[in-house]
Amino acid sequence: MKGTFRSLRNYNYRVWASGAIVSNIGTWMQRTAQDWIVLTQLTHHNAAAVGVVMALQFGPQLLMLPLTGFAADHLDRRKLLIATQAAMGLLALGLGLLTVTGLVQLWHVYVFAFLLGCVAAFDSPARQTFVSDLVGETDLSNAVALNSTSFNVARMIGPAVAGILIAGVGTGWVFLINAASFVAVLCSLGFLRTGELHIGSRPVRTRGSLVEGFRYVWHRPDLKAILLMLFLIGTFGLNFPIFISTMSVTVFHAGATEYGLLTSVMAIGSVAGALLAAQRGKPHIALLLVAVAIFGFGFALAAVMPSVRLFGLALVIIGVSAQTLTTSTISLVQLSTEPAMRGRVMAILLAIVMGGTPVGAPLVGWVADTFGPRWALWVGAASGFGAAMVGVRYLMRYRGLRVLVEGGRLRFRVDDDKTGNLLNAPL
Repeated sequence: MKGTFRSLRNYNYRVWASGAIVSNIGTWMQRTAQDWIVLTQLTHHNAAAVGVVMALQFGPQLLMLPLTGFAADHLDRRKLLIATQAAMGLLALGLGLLTVTGLVQLWHVYVFAFLLGCVAAFDSPARQTFVSDLVGETDLSNAVALNSTSFNVARMIGPAVAGILIAGVGTGWVFLINAASFVAVLCSLGFLRTGELHIGSRPVRTRGSLVEGFRYVWHRPDLKAILLMLFLIGTFGLNFPIFISTMSVTVFHAGATEYGLLTSVMAIGSVAGALLAAQRGKPHIALLLVAVAIFGFGFALAAVMPSVRLFGLALVIIGVSAQTLTTSTISLVQLSTEPAMRGRVMAILLAIVMGGTPVGAPLVGWVADTFGPRWALWVGAASGFGAAMVGVRYLMRYRGLRVLVEGGRLRFRVDDDKTGNLLNAPL
């Protein structure tokens, strides 16, 4: 409890985490079922259609950015989360009823994906910054990592269960089970001891508050570098439903069960990455550089793997690196951002990661349909290597990064007089 799981000493965090793990499992079950029904039942293995669903689901993160960040900073986050979680549960219920009754069509999935994206646009920044309300600044980095662990444990369990249920009872029941799972997180929000929440003073609402977050980020070279790295990874690399589903169906000729298991296998790496992040103190930008380089290497391996088992091993590497990047970035950005600006900066971060999907997902889907799934994986590899180049450029320009050979070994040095806002330790 003093190390990796120290945030669980906090009553409010324990209650929140208990409800969140149940809801997260349901969410991953729905994501798996949604991609599968589009790819195999509503279209004939059309990866571009899966990309359109992803674009509609994540596009609102970008379109509604000023409002969502403003809401996370100025509204009661607990009450906001109650509203968004209830709305997402109702949307899952509606899609489930349409599917169970046999009325669902592709345009229905498109509409529900867009509505879910609109609600999630308000939910995501509020949920990420709500962690600081639960545990305060001291354990913030640890709590963020444990949140990611919970999310990825669910990612390991949910798709595997969904694959079994799809094969046994159909996709509609998966959607209905997800709707029921939201009861757990709503109960956890209701059981919190509100008097023990670490709520600071809300920022004053002034003219221009909606765009103040953009001005704040623009004057922070460290944040701009990190957000550009995330844009490349989020736009072209984090399209896992397309990569895994197309490789499963068209390359390895697998069924729903194997598709769910492959998604769960990658989550094993994600859980490992999140737990490693929970053990660290404050992360730094050099860690992000290593993570994106390994991310690109993992995709390159996946693109050439000849069997489904070896492909699964490559997915583990991708999972570790992707989770190290995302978890460390969320902790790093929150800890280095003024509390009054945290919601707006996190909204920008999430919008860049998820808002790039409307551009990247259809493009990656088109590459998979036109040239084959393995070429789509090379797009993911390029995103990792491109992000690594951005990180190197930042360190060279603002931290005086030097590459030396000492004693026959390659070493990296950073000048102390060029210390940036985020990296305060030598590489």
